[in-house]
Amino acid sequence: MTATIETPRSPRTVQKSRVNFEKWGWIYMRASGVVLVVLIFGHLFVNLVAGVGVKAIDFGFVGGKLSQPFWQIWDTLLLWLALIHGSNGMRTIVNDYASNPVVRRILNVALLASAVLLILLGTLVIYTFDPCPAGSPAELLPSLCKNR
Repeated sequence: MTATIETPRSPRTVQKSRVNFEKWGWIYMRASGVVLVVLIFGHLFVNLVAGVGVKAIDFGFVGGKLSQPFWQIWDTLLLWLALIHGSNGMRTIVNDYASNPVVRRILNVALLASAVLLILLGTLVIYTFDPCPAGSPAELLPSLCKNR
C-alpha cells in the first residue's frame, strides 16, 4: 500500500486581479499614523505653546486660523486622516469580535456612514466658516473683523 503525498511547494491556484483590502488597510494605518503624529504635534504646538498659549484660544483665534488657506488644508488633512484612521481601527475591532456576519455588516455600515457624515460636516465647517457674518452688530463681532 503506497500513499502519494503532494509536493509541499506545488503551485497553487491564485486568484488574480483581487484587491487585498486588509493589506492596504494595514499600510494605510502605518502611513497615516506617521503623518498624524506630525499634524497633531504641529496643531498642539501652534495652539498651546506658540504665542500667548492656551489663554489666547478663543473665537477670534479660531476664526483667524480658519481664514488662512494653509490652516484650512492642515485642519482638513488632520480631520480626514484621523477619522479614516480611527474608522479603520474600529472596523478591525468589529471584524475581530463580531462573530455574527449580520451584526458585523450592520456595524461596518454604521461605521462607514458615521465616518462619511463627520468628514463631510467637518470639511464643510472648515471651508465655510465665517467669523464675520454680514449684517451682524459690530459689538458682537471678534476683533479680527474690525479690520475688514
